[in-house]
Order: sequence, then structure tokens, then C-alpha cells
Amino acid sequence: MALLEVRGLHAGYGHTRVLHGLDFALEKGAITALLGANGAGKTTTLRAICAMVKTQGEIRFGGERIDGRNTEDIVRLGVAHVPDGRGTFANLTTEENLRLGAYTRRERAAVDADLERMYGYFPRLRERRRQQAGTLSGGEQQMLAVSRALMLSPKLMLLDEPSFGLAPLLVKELFEILRRINEREQVSMLLVEQNAAMALELADSAYLLETGRVVLAGSAQDLKRDDAVRRAYLGH
Repeated sequence: MALLEVRGLHAGYGHTRVLHGLDFALEKGAITALLGANGAGKTTTLRAICAMVKTQGEIRFGGERIDGRNTEDIVRLGVAHVPDGRGTFANLTTEENLRLGAYTRRERAAVDADLERMYGYFPRLRERRRQQAGTLSGGEQQMLAVSRALMLSPKLMLLDEPSFGLAPLLVKELFEILRRINEREQVSMLLVEQNAAMALELADSAYLLETGRVVLAGSAQDLKRDDAVRRAYLGH
């Protein structure tokens, strides 16, 4: 069953159109990758789902239309967005950032339990819990951004370039944790990623975007074998 369905999605900034009638779906419990060159419309797609840009078309989440709603309502439905650039609150400590991620939740005991769970996934954050987020390394800030989104207890995570600026070993570690979170907690993920090889390794299905349109779609395995994808994105 599709958790997220996007039909005929148009979006842009001012008079500049970026998305031109996008159609795609994401299955419940699955990881779907959005691939494409810079400027293809991947980040705009995530922003459109969160109502951060003006859109036309239909966006359904759990069978319910969410286009036209405000960002706060979409977050409360269980959609967490990890933006590019990480977006941590630099002056707050690591733990204050994490607790802020649970701002829509009321049950204190469950929030405390989830905080411990995040420290289980990311032990380095436990070591840095009292440290100002602005002083963390790039990798630690990315871990913080992901775990803060998880503190929302989301059904769907939108991840924008989680590997950006990270050393290869850290990328591998982060993607392994994302896989564990998806498998253990059944959190669906929509992943925008320049590192196509890593994205296709993690994802169940993928869509290739060019200038705001889907030009190729299928299972991650099929796209990995596609000659055009291999030449353009996988360095073969």
C-alpha cells in the first residue's frame, strides 16, 4: 500500500517552475530514492511535500490529501524533514536539539525512552549531549539532524543529501544506521542523494529526475543495471 502518492505535481519559486507534473509513489515501510543531477528538482520535491513551496497537483499521505495544508499540520501527521545543510540549532546543546524534535509530542516517558534509543543508534551523540550543536563535527551534526527528526516519531522521513560533505566511512556508517531504523521501526524514507551508488544500495525503489520530470522509475536493482544510469551516475 502506498504511504505517499504524488500526482501531477508542479512547484517552483516565484515565476520559475521547477517541477513539471511529477508522478511517484512510496510504499509503506519502504525506502525510495530520488536521483538526478543538481537542479533536477529533488530538493524542491521534498519541500513541496512539506508545503514549503507553492504547489499544484495532488499529494496524498496515508490516503489523505495534504496539499494545501500548512507545514505544521503535515509534521503532526508524521512527516519529518531532514533538510540539506542539517539545520541544527547551533546555540542549543545536542540534547536540547533532540528534545526540540519531539515538540509535537506530549508523553514525557515515551520521549525520554526515544532519547535513549537515539543514543543507542548514535553513541557519539550521548558523549556530546551537553555540547553546543554548533561545535559538533559535520558528521555529528548530520547524525543529530537525523535523530532529531526521529524524535518526532515519524511515519515518513524526507532526507535531503544526508551524505553531503561527509567522509566515506561516515557515510557508510550513517547509511547502515538508516537501514537499521527502516527495518526495526518500519519508518518509510524518501531519500534525495547525490551519491547514487549508496542510495541504490539502500533503497528498494528509485526515480530518476531530469529538469523536474520523472524520466526513469523502477526497483533500485533495475536502475543499478540500467546502462544510462550506470554511465551518468555510477561512473561505469
